[in-house]
Amino acid sequence: MSHQLAIEHDVIGVGFGPSNLALAIALDESARKFRLKCAPLFVEKQPRFTWHGGMLLPGSDMQISFLKDLVSLRDPTSPFTFVNYLHKRGRLQDFINCRTFYPSRLEFNDYLRWVAAQFKSQAVYGEAIVAVEPVMAGQSVTSLRVRSRTLAGDETVRLARNLVVAVGGKPFIPEMFADIADDRRLFHSSVYLDTVGAAGLGRKATRVAVIGGGQSAVEVTVDLRGRFPEASIDLIFRGHALKPSDSSPFVNEIFNPDYTDFIFAQPGERRDAIVRNFRNTNYAVVDADLLDQLYRLLYQQRVSGTTGVELHPRSEITGVKAAVEGIEIGKVDKFEGRDSRSCYDAVILATGYDRETPHAFLEPIRRYIRDAAVDRNYRLATSPAFRPQVHLQGYSESSHGLSDTLLSVLATRSQEIAESLLSTISRRELIA
Repeated sequence: MSHQLAIEHDVIGVGFGPSNLALAIALDESARKFRLKCAPLFVEKQPRFTWHGGMLLPGSDMQISFLKDLVSLRDPTSPFTFVNYLHKRGRLQDFINCRTFYPSRLEFNDYLRWVAAQFKSQAVYGEAIVAVEPVMAGQSVTSLRVRSRTLAGDETVRLARNLVVAVGGKPFIPEMFADIADDRRLFHSSVYLDTVGAAGLGRKATRVAVIGGGQSAVEVTVDLRGRFPEASIDLIFRGHALKPSDSSPFVNEIFNPDYTDFIFAQPGERRDAIVRNFRNTNYAVVDADLLDQLYRLLYQQRVSGTTGVELHPRSEITGVKAAVEGIEIGKVDKFEGRDSRSCYDAVILATGYDRETPHAFLEPIRRYIRDAAVDRNYRLATSPAFRPQVHLQGYSESSHGLSDTLLSVLATRSQEIAESLLSTISRRELIA
């Protein structure tokens, strides 16, 4: 355990993925603009900056324009744009020649790492936040004691005047698989690349099940086919068919930053209806180009009379059992009522993410939080005696719209949070 004297920071960011990386830029640029001193620190549990490292598949492209990077929609003249990254890397002309708005996921991850490297003095890696505790002065909470722990068990204590939580989603494990969640033959798509090589899938005639009907499920299925052409791969999903994501221009306007104002102004029931109406832009849908690739793969199987990938639509999983010979999955066709059981050497859950809030590490200050919902600037409502601001990034889809968990609003949202944070720093400097 570390016994060093706790250092106080204006802001501690929990997590250092794209959301808090965008915030680091916004805080830096806004502080310079208003001539304020701001000392943020971002604490990331990963050992180094990586964005969805388990799904950086060869050939996988972004599904949003590169112009929706960390800053361009707010300030296209910023040195942290994707275009400037290309210029600094000496690839701008070559990227133009590619004639695309959608860089590879590998390249976008490299862009994010390039930005993160410029804020390395504001970030610590390999530490997980375990508790956020109140620091009292009389009856008031004046700051927060933030405890973090390394994998080796070493603990560090820091003080924060404000907190911004952006740790992303937790891989969702369906209840049906909960009892065997520790089985090494079962893993989530979020760790696909880290795990696929160690899962024994190189053996001939290996059977693999991929559970899910969205983008990740199809990406994993196509990738498995390329890596292990002898394997038998079952893609199991509930829907009648794999559906394309709706990325048409008028529908895409729901991801515009000003649409957040429209959503937030609606009463709760109407917000829910809007989110449900546009779910086909983001949930259980697949990029049209990838659907075409999978369909051609299946067609070539029919031409050659071979098997490899098989789709199982309308499937409800009825039972899961781990045995010596493999993981046995029972399923029923929801419309024809046919039951079947199959045994797999590996099962990959492409089942999305769960966004838990408030987080367990906030438990020591939970009594000061009035409501788990946030205001327009993503700030938790707290009691009058609680002075720190606590902002959440990526947990407000129900109040701020579908774009809240996506990259589309990073540039704007980070600026809104930065201005909220800097307003308190400005007031403090005036008092001082």
